[in-house]
Amino acid sequence: MIVDLNVGGVLIPGLVVLAFIALVATMATLRLFAAGLHRWFAYRPLVELATFVIIYGLLVQYLPSIGLLP
Repeated sequence: MIVDLNVGGVLIPGLVVLAFIALVATMATLRLFAAGLHRWFAYRPLVELATFVIIYGLLVQYLPSIGLLP
């Protein structure tokens, strides 16, 4: 189970934290695509969304199993 993050008495849902991490990782991945790979894709926003969903899904699936989230 993904736990909540307590920041100054305010509880932030764990999935929101993972979404923020996935957003940062997606932006870093898309910077690599900007070197020339983005020309291969017909509809760039769809590729950006798919990249975010894949990274977010991988974080949700594997972070609890390696012990980073209980």
